[in-house]
Amino acid sequence: QVQLVESGGGLVQPGGSLRLSCAASGSIFSIYAMGWYRQAPGKQRELVAKSTSGGSTNYVDSVKGRFTISRDNAKNTVYLQMNSLKPEDTAVYYCNAEFNAYSYWGQGTQVTVSS
Repeated sequence: QVQLVESGGGLVQPGGSLRLSCAASGSIFSIYAMGWYRQAPGKQRELVAKSTSGGSTNYVDSVKGRFTISRDNAKNTVYLQMNSLKPEDTAVYYCNAEFNAYSYWGQGTQVTVSS
């Protein structure tokens, strides 16, 4: 069992930055693939960025060059640095931990990009 708690969301102007954090507890963090997903009103949840247990990363095309996922296995935490934010990045952002058939979700944190 893994518990995930996200933090760092908020209201930011277009072009601004935010850093999301996801603290994990309850299992061996380093074996999990960690991902950030988002869901905007009326849209399906989509994968934004993922960090595998081996250290590789991948991003949805719309955030490449603007967002960076990183993880600190010693702190059981995964981060999402979001720069050059756009109004279309507005969504609830969810942290996900995945290992074999197991998948766990955080409660989500709201990110709103608006002037």
